[in-house]
Amino acid sequence: MKVTAFVGSSRKKHTYNASEKFLKNLQSLGDIEYEIVRLSDYNLETCKGCKSCTDRGEEFCPLKDDRDKLIEKMMNSDGVIFASPNYCFQLSGLMKMFLDRLAFLFHRPRFFGKTFTSIVAQGFYGGKDIVKYLNFIGDRLGFNVVKGSVLTTLEPMTEKGQMKIDKIIDKQSKRYYETLIKKEYPTPTLFKLMIFRMSRTSAKLMLNEDYRDYTYYKEKGWFESDYYYPVKLNPFKKLIGRFFDMMATRSARSR
Repeated sequence: MKVTAFVGSSRKKHTYNASEKFLKNLQSLGDIEYEIVRLSDYNLETCKGCKSCTDRGEEFCPLKDDRDKLIEKMMNSDGVIFASPNYCFQLSGLMKMFLDRLAFLFHRPRFFGKTFTSIVAQGFYGGKDIVKYLNFIGDRLGFNVVKGSVLTTLEPMTEKGQMKIDKIIDKQSKRYYETLIKKEYPTPTLFKLMIFRMSRTSAKLMLNEDYRDYTYYKEKGWFESDYYYPVKLNPFKKLIGRFFDMMATRSARSR
């Protein structure tokens, strides 16, 4: 299996080292091939907000950078890790630029069955909010999300501090591996079901063949399916799914 870590730091230090240790832990647990992708080694331009990728299709993006190379690496991986330092109580600029270049994938998620987690290296505060955000990002991209970890990397690093980091990474890598080898397509929560049903019904009623979201949903059969992928819903979720469709229909017709 292949796992790729995308590191949003120009320094080859705490964030990179934690990612490398995490991946080596995975190798010790099973037959894992890994790659560390330093975003600073790739050309990522600043999103212009033109909406060409979401409305017309990602191939119409006016920027000609390495976005597609990075997406291809994600598609060719069984598992993905986003690792970022905490800069000014938020993601690094590199990581945010990368996420902005993936905007259309939040409209058209495609990483189902793949496993995701995050690693945040911080000084002393704010990392938990970043992990929460990255958990949400991974979920909306379609991944099976393993809760990320915050590592306190104050310098100078003490032996006790490093031991604590190692313990956190060891625990997280084991949880990640357990999810990775299952490659599950889990039954959606009510919230996930609501997002899918209202998004697809709204797209069906409000868009047409001129919009890439519409043609993508149509090609995938999502206008008729219960969820993004084949899944058996219990009677209650089938009923509530139809209710979400009705809500989206009413909202679309009232606009």
